[in-house]
Amino acid sequence: MLRSKKILSVLALSVLVVVALSGLAAAEEKIGVIDPQKVLFQHPKFEQAQKQIKAVVEKKQAEAKTAMDKTTDNNEKQRIFETKRQEAAKEEQKLMEPIFKDIDLAIRTVAKAKNITIVLDKGQVFFGGTDLTEDVIQELKKKNA
Repeated sequence: MLRSKKILSVLALSVLVVVALSGLAAAEEKIGVIDPQKVLFQHPKFEQAQKQIKAVVEKKQAEAKTAMDKTTDNNEKQRIFETKRQEAAKEEQKLMEPIFKDIDLAIRTVAKAKNITIVLDKGQVFFGGTDLTEDVIQELKKKNA
């Protein structure tokens, strides 16, 4: 879950930078805001992906324990642990990538429909902006129905 928040933060920051840079020259920008965490948690496939990630992590932990029990070398145990942790992280990324792509597309679709030129993380905006969070969630539900 912590890794998902980290990935979500990177995704939100990436969207922020790309959108902000593309709109710097325009004088009449319309700003939208979203709650990226709420959007992620409301994605129709998020819960299923989290269950799959949990299963992968448990499998990799079991594999690591089995392999580590066969050796007494602490350096080898550390190497095994790191390898299994990296394998789990790659699987998590693979499972979450389609969800992040869906979210990105939904944000772009809603923003375009509402003539919004910049979309920012709601938590980074002190005042103003049109909240698109519910519209993005509805777009995700419609697309994944």
